[in-house]
Amino acid sequence: MTDPAVEAAPTGPGPRGLDLERLAAYLAAHRPELAAGPLSARLIAGGRSNLTYLLRCGDREVVLRRPPLGHVLATAHDMAREHRVISALAPTDVPVPAALLLCPDDDVIGAPFYLMAKVDGVVYRSRSQTDPLTAGQRRDLAMAMMDTLAALHAVEPAAVGLADFGRPDGYLARQVHRWAGQLDRSRSRPLPGIDELRDALAGSVPEGANAGRIVHGDYRLDNLLASVDPVAVRAVLDWEMATLGDPLADLGLLLTYWDVLGDSDAAEGNPVADGLGPRAGFPTGAELIDRYAGRGDVDVGPLHWHVALGCFKLAVICEGIHYRHLLGQTLGAGFDRIGELVTPLVEHGLHALREK
Repeated sequence: MTDPAVEAAPTGPGPRGLDLERLAAYLAAHRPELAAGPLSARLIAGGRSNLTYLLRCGDREVVLRRPPLGHVLATAHDMAREHRVISALAPTDVPVPAALLLCPDDDVIGAPFYLMAKVDGVVYRSRSQTDPLTAGQRRDLAMAMMDTLAALHAVEPAAVGLADFGRPDGYLARQVHRWAGQLDRSRSRPLPGIDELRDALAGSVPEGANAGRIVHGDYRLDNLLASVDPVAVRAVLDWEMATLGDPLADLGLLLTYWDVLGDSDAAEGNPVADGLGPRAGFPTGAELIDRYAGRGDVDVGPLHWHVALGCFKLAVICEGIHYRHLLGQTLGAGFDRIGELVTPLVEHGLHALREK
């Protein structure tokens, strides 16, 4: 993993959110091969929700995932859920890190956590990383991304022990309701069109002919570890939103990042999306859809609704970040421009519903 990180001293207090002394004692009892040498850690930067640390256990490196600091909803940051899904997908064609250990006990580091194998690769999340790639590498990387998504949606949940991983019935209606509620908690200014988009989505929920597939919940290029020599997806990361539902929800949200934010001036240098799409020399959204449709059996007919849902979801997320920025609750650069993304997202969502 190549993100910048904050180093921690060997087997001391550790970086914030990770008590290395207590962790070392737990590993000695449950995975002694990982406790044979000094333990050190660094917090991997770039994550927006659950925290990810790179652990050096003697001469071996592994990765630890835990929920964010402070009070969080267990259902939104369920470590057992993430551990379960990557364990289930290990024997499939979906590349995931190997699951090594699950600790459900809050007393070790202050929250449940799990360990997974370290996978070599790059998280491509900015133009500064992708601009040096050749046109062929960008195209191949985008197509590998779509092949991996199709492979995920082709997995039969019951065949990998995930038949009870979610509630497919009513999944789409619950998504609209969930993000509508989040919108009501994030309002700080007039938002033209967003209530119209919410109501239009709620009044036109598709039947969900594709329901019951494994859904990642936030599938995009910067949630993948990839290589370009050769081009390959090495691992799919950040499974905290995974469930059983309609696979077009993954595709619709991906296209929202790709075609809407990827074509917006407000996305350049933005911490939510830095314009990774056609404007950055990648294939168009239509090409992504064709590749996906050619690799599986998912009916992409109602995709316009899912793109609109993706626009609504991201608009609500951006408005929430904008609100927190106004309250002085964000850290880092670029958050002052997050609010600029809401209008183009709402407009594109309404356009998607009207055009069908």
